Amino acid sequence: MAKIVTMGELMLRLSPEGNYRFIQADSFQIIPGGGEANVAISCANYGHDCYFVSKLPKHEIGQIALNGMRRYGVNCDFVARGGELWFQAGGGIVAASIMLRPALRCVPPR
Repeated sequence: MAKIVTMGELMLRLSPEGNYRFIQADSFQIIPGGGEANVAISCANYGHDCYFVSKLPKHEIGQIALNGMRRYGVNCDFVARGGELWFQAGGGIVAASIMLRPALRCVPPR
């Protein structure tokens, strides 16, 4: 089988469970996607050796995206990590966490 390399963005689609609309939903399923990611997943499903090249935030949400690609057999060894800001509120005995975005650039500006 062929070696295939895809380069580009990776998005996470939030899908309400069942046939609920966003405004009705209390929870969402997280599904990795995006043109390049979908091609890599499809080719891996056909038995090709697929690699995904990109840059993802270095926090839990970025890890969810990476795990989603790996779950389908896509090699993500060439994904750079860094950047982004997210806040997760705490409650009870769970502490709040803040994830900082220093830079998302893959290539330095000219």
